[in-house]
Amino acid sequence: MRRIILTTESGADLPVELAEKHNIQVVPMHVIMDGQDYLDGSLPVTDIYDYYERTKKIPSTTSTNSHEYLEFFTKIKIEYPDCTIIHIGYTSKASSSFQNAIIATEELNDIFLIDALNVTGGLTAIVMYAVNLLENDPSIDPVRLVEKIESIVPKSRLAFVPGSLDFLRAGGRVSNLAYLGGALLKIKPRIELVDGHLVSTKKYRGNMEAISEKLMQEYLNQYNINREQLFLLYSIGLDEKIKQRMDVVAKEAGFENVKWIEAGAMISTHAGPGGVGIAGLEV
Repeated sequence: MRRIILTTESGADLPVELAEKHNIQVVPMHVIMDGQDYLDGSLPVTDIYDYYERTKKIPSTTSTNSHEYLEFFTKIKIEYPDCTIIHIGYTSKASSSFQNAIIATEELNDIFLIDALNVTGGLTAIVMYAVNLLENDPSIDPVRLVEKIESIVPKSRLAFVPGSLDFLRAGGRVSNLAYLGGALLKIKPRIELVDGHLVSTKKYRGNMEAISEKLMQEYLNQYNINREQLFLLYSIGLDEKIKQRMDVVAKEAGFENVKWIEAGAMISTHAGPGGVGIAGLEV
């Protein structure tokens, strides 16, 4: 029986303990700050925020390139001879990373690439779904496993509110951000993935405490999320009281397991400090 290895990108914000526990291999994306290229995961997120406070400049991000993918997959193949790799990638609609993975694997065998059309917790939700399938049926045929993972991709729902419009604007990833109006009105957008694109779907006004609870209640009313698992997301700077309240709301809504995910450098560069989000899989 060939071993199946699951892989993803750092933009999934997959917690280290989950990656290690389930042997999920993660390839880093990049953050460019002050002319220097940092691998996502090697740079403390607080350095990004400190840099902005000093310079009023936002770092940029870049995808994993094809050479890095080739090295990444080749290393796995050397460590696990005859394995099959299933790569669950960051949305191709907001990064060239997935296309670079395609280029890197043109001459490699036994590698399946899945465009998750999602990011951060929405991507992690799909990865962990794959983990559960594989652990429940270790002998599953890789083609069948890929089919099951691809079938869940449209059911992964992510919604988040960034902590800073400055970071979001600078990132340029949200196509309809102009619809927000002025930041002076303390308006913050609800960002979702629509067909793989980051889209502002709603406007919220008020403080983050009120916004976070409204985000969560509306999300749970809108989507019939599987109660077995919920992912709550935050970027450094979110008030602990907000996190505690969201835990209570999730428990009251009947979720069996709630996992908090901290945004890494890649995602934090776009969301800014104090962002909050929620992700899960529809039934």
